Amino acid sequence: MRNPGLILVIAATVLVAACTRPAGDDSKAAEVAKPAKAAIATVNGKQISGELFDAFTQAVTGGAQEPPTDEQRQQMLDQLINMTLAAQSAEKDGLAKDPAVQARIELLRTQILAEAASEQYIKANPASDEEVRAEYDAQVATMPKEYKARHILVDAKESADAIITKLQAGGDFAKLATAESKDSSASNGGDLGWFSPQTMVKPFADAVAALEKGKFTQEPVQSEFGWHVILLEDVRSPEVPDFEQVKPQVEMFTQRKKLQAHLEELRKAATVQK
Repeated sequence: MRNPGLILVIAATVLVAACTRPAGDDSKAAEVAKPAKAAIATVNGKQISGELFDAFTQAVTGGAQEPPTDEQRQQMLDQLINMTLAAQSAEKDGLAKDPAVQARIELLRTQILAEAASEQYIKANPASDEEVRAEYDAQVATMPKEYKARHILVDAKESADAIITKLQAGGDFAKLATAESKDSSASNGGDLGWFSPQTMVKPFADAVAALEKGKFTQEPVQSEFGWHVILLEDVRSPEVPDFEQVKPQVEMFTQRKKLQAHLEELRKAATVQK
């Protein structure tokens, strides 16, 4: 019986980036600071810098490759001016001193710094071709085999025991599945086709993995769906995507692993109290 929420090929690692440049890394000189851009607007004496507008544009467009039109830039500038006016009103009303607001500001500051540090670390420590290839080979090596099986599903253990007795006496598995199984596969002789163990509930997957090719279970297998009698028809290694085909995804995964390892090293060297 399939478990649709558990289909895995190559694991995805979700990483909340929070890192800094490695201590003692003097391999690259600090970049020369770029001159500040001229202010593009002033709101009640407060300047809106070109850098702030660029950051706002990046956030609004999501980093689109096509630059915004003059009309779009004007619309975004008007939005930023309105935001600045609202922020000034909040300052005037004392909202900046509200603990909840201060916490949100601190959270955004932490997130932005963490993202910047992560980007810097990735730029300074890109995943090499050798590391990406090694990760691909490691993932391929751990990919589970695929199985082709039939099964008969009934409500009671006694019914499953009776079916096993018939099979031991030479009964035809497909015919018995058609006649007695309550699963939707009964109309096809209990045939489940090819599947990975991870797509099945654990008791079923464990029983299939323990069977020899051409053999059926000598004891009924219980799962949340009922009692199973399982026949393993064939086993094969999974089809593996070509390295070049999945290289971008593997490279991203490898880079995230490197960043995670860096975070773990930072955590080991840090003083953290909970």
